[in-house]
This record gives sequence, structure tokens and C-alpha cells, in this order.
Amino acid sequence: MSAGWVAATVRAKALVVRYPGTAGVREIARGPTLDDALRRLATTPYARYARTATDVREAQRAVSATLLWHLRVLAGWLPRGGARLLVPLAAGFEIANVASRLPAPDGRRAEAPEPYRLGALETAWRNLQRAGTPAETRAALTASPWGDPGGDTPWALVTGMRMAAVRRTAVAVQPARRWAQGRAVLLAAREMFVHHRSLPEPVLRDAARLLGRRATVAATYEEFRGRLPSSAGWALKDIDEPGELWRAEARWWRTVQADGAALLRAGRHGPRAVVGAVALLSVDAWRVRAALESAARGGRPGEVFDALV
Repeated sequence: MSAGWVAATVRAKALVVRYPGTAGVREIARGPTLDDALRRLATTPYARYARTATDVREAQRAVSATLLWHLRVLAGWLPRGGARLLVPLAAGFEIANVASRLPAPDGRRAEAPEPYRLGALETAWRNLQRAGTPAETRAALTASPWGDPGGDTPWALVTGMRMAAVRRTAVAVQPARRWAQGRAVLLAAREMFVHHRSLPEPVLRDAARLLGRRATVAATYEEFRGRLPSSAGWALKDIDEPGELWRAEARWWRTVQADGAALLRAGRHGPRAVVGAVALLSVDAWRVRAALESAARGGRPGEVFDALV
């Protein structure tokens, strides 16, 4: 392994140990007010962006912005070409940028927040940013590694990007393939059996690459779950109905945490350890966002938060 990867791995581990972790997240969640939670947050690496937050939404966005900044820092530490490993893992930020510019279901456009600054982790944001309409956004996606989402409604654009991110992660980031399959399961199950929407053809193709065609054409949730390959079926184990998918979501995050810790703990320097670090940083940010929500509601963590932590 090159000296560059060794140095990047050491720095990635150093980033991870600075984050609040389970104990710190629980402390933030207990509040008992958002102000208390923000004071605790000010003692963590999230302070850089969170210091000006005045409400829970601003604080949660600050947490996400901190994660993105650290992924960009990590990308800068990687050897030449190594940043490509992180681009699919940071795809959610580009999706959020696009989603914030799309009209709401009632056709109105809210004021979009300042877009996340992606730097070397962007896929096609500079072109997407120039798109003035959903149709232009679809055209820009189609001409990029994202691919055609299969429609130009806000739902089709975002859903297409989310499944494309899963596909790209599975192909380009081998240590994260298991997580990508689990994410494909959750996305397809929620759209098909909670919202009862038919997936656009490109989304179906991406899902079929990871879950098999038989699962993607299932008529019921029970059929869908039963037709999943063993490599993806874990995501819905003991989840008997679509209304319990929130439990599957929490399990997915716990799985990412456990797998990420194992990759980092293996003691090897290289891409797998870096992916493990990204996993742990992402899980921590997800939990802190949930903790802030809990604090804003009086500091009484509920069942959903307990499932996450």
C-alpha cells in the first residue's frame, strides 16, 4: 500500500475519533432544549457551521455541511485519483441541491438554501445548477453519470437520482455494495408499497441490477420481500409490513455503522479503511440530526431515536 493511502487512513481515523459518538449523541438528544443541545454541539467538530444556527432546521443543515466539509478534506488527503472513491458516497448532497431547487407539489417554489459546496466531490452540479426547469434538469442528468431519471416531475427527478446513487455506489465502491443493496431495498419498498407509485423504467433497471428483476416486478410487499436475494434480504428481516420500514431504516444505519467500524478496525491502510471512516462519519451526522430533533421536542428521546442509537 502506498504511503499516500497510509497517511490518508491515519487522518481518516483521526477525524472519526473527534466526533461525538453514541454517548455524545445521547447527551445532545437529552437537551432539554434546543439551546442546550446547541451548546453541547459547540464542543464538537460540528461547531464550525452550527454556531450561527437559530432553529433546528438550520442546526441540522449545519451538521450535514460539517460532514460534507470533512469528506472534502478527506478527499484532499487521498492519493491522486482517490477522490473518485468518495464521489458516490457524497451523492446525497448533490441530490439535496437539486431537490431544493425543484417546485413543491403545489407548484410553488420556496427560497432555496445556499447549495452545498461539493468541490471535488461533485458529479454534475455545475451543469445541473444552470438548469432552469425540471425538463432542463432531466436533460442535464441524462447527459451526466447520473443518467436519465425517467421523467421530469420533481418526484421522478429525485427518485431517479437516489436510485442512480445506489447503482453508482455498488459499482464504484465495492466495500459499500452491501449498503447500496440495502438502500435500494428501502427506496423501492417505500415508493412501491407505501406511496404506491410505479417506478420509472430507468429506476427499475437500476433496482433490478441489485435486487433482481423478480423482486422489482412484485405485486405485493410480501412478494417483494420474499423475492429479494440473500445479499439484500437482510434489510427487511422481521419487517412484516410497509408501515414498519422506519425500523428497517434504523437497521440500515446500524449495519453501516457496524460494517464501517469493522473496516476501520481491520488495521489495513487503504480504500477499505477510508470507506469505513466515511461510513462512521455519516452515521454520526445522521444521529446528531435526530438528536437535535429530540432536543427541540423537549429532550425526551423516543422509540425512533432509540432505534437509531
